[in-house]
Amino acid sequence: MNINLLPLTGDVAPAVRALDWDWAIEDACQHYVAREAVQLSESDAETLLQAADTLYDMLVQAIPDPIPDDLLQQLAIAPNLWAAVRHSWNDERHWHLYGRFDLALTAEGPKLLEFNADTATSLPETSVVQWASLIAAGQADDDRQANGLFECLEDQFRHWRGLNNELRATLLLVHLPDSAEDAANCAVLAEAARVAGFADTYICSVDDIRVSVDGEDRGVWAETVPGQWQRFDFLFKLVPWEILAEEEPALTADLTDLLLTRNVIIANPAYSLIFQSKGLLAHLWKVFPHHPLLLEASLQPLAGHQVRKPILGREGQNVAEIQPDGQTTTKIPGEFGQQPQLYQQWAELPTDAQGRRYQAGVFWAGEACAIGFRRDASLITNLSEFVPHILT
Repeated sequence: MNINLLPLTGDVAPAVRALDWDWAIEDACQHYVAREAVQLSESDAETLLQAADTLYDMLVQAIPDPIPDDLLQQLAIAPNLWAAVRHSWNDERHWHLYGRFDLALTAEGPKLLEFNADTATSLPETSVVQWASLIAAGQADDDRQANGLFECLEDQFRHWRGLNNELRATLLLVHLPDSAEDAANCAVLAEAARVAGFADTYICSVDDIRVSVDGEDRGVWAETVPGQWQRFDFLFKLVPWEILAEEEPALTADLTDLLLTRNVIIANPAYSLIFQSKGLLAHLWKVFPHHPLLLEASLQPLAGHQVRKPILGREGQNVAEIQPDGQTTTKIPGEFGQQPQLYQQWAELPTDAQGRRYQAGVFWAGEACAIGFRRDASLITNLSEFVPHILT
């Protein structure tokens, strides 16, 4: 499949500021968002959105009730998260706000590569910058982009608030330290939450919060102004659950204690790690064998051209391409090489005239609501270029 591009002229930064969304973008965004747009037909856009909705329903259907220990083990979910995973799965007040499906748009239709269900990023690029790119280029007519992400995030926050309306509408958003990208993603979420009725929102590093399970101090706190600490009833963490479980077991235990007693409601909920684990792709293939939206996947090596991925890997790290003869031809370095591995059938991504590969990212926030693309000459990683799209 071939990708056709439309050159985009103009300066994105003034367009973002004109939308009053300059808070949603760090400077680096302007340098890795392409100055071109993928020309996407309305039918292909609708196909991608419908695929994401169908896949989300399949994910939910594939989880047994009750969730057995052997599935959690297969998904490489740490035992100190099992109580939180099961509790959040069984109580819908622990609401899944959003995630991003990574899809290959192949000649046979969309194929699921993976689902970033817990801490998906590229919110500023998808919801703000790619639309601003069309504005800067004078191409921003109505309905020129499949991009309702911000509005759907608003709806999700409003629904989450309604499910927990006995709690105060106070939301703390935390991210990993020293990450301008994560802070920008949290800024998009905080703005959507404010519009949805959260009276108090605050963003900070996870290292700057205080968590207590004792007495009157029980809860999650942040120093919102120097010397003044505030307790928050809702917590959004752009910190992966598995990293918390491994690196901060005491904090994980305290957060589990608080969520079991509803002193705090956390999103994305612990059960989103079930969807996040690439081990679920092997489980999906068993539950829905040969489904047209799925690629064959297994925890054991496959025959033929395939990809090997760490089950809880991130940012494309340690992903390897394996040829039909068993030779590894491309491997991305990283920190996840010791994890259990998933093997997935190779999918040919569409390419442009320069041979660059394009991967579709489809955001789900209650429903499939926005499309963006990443491109690279090789395997797609966190450093691959973000490419806006325009409907034709």
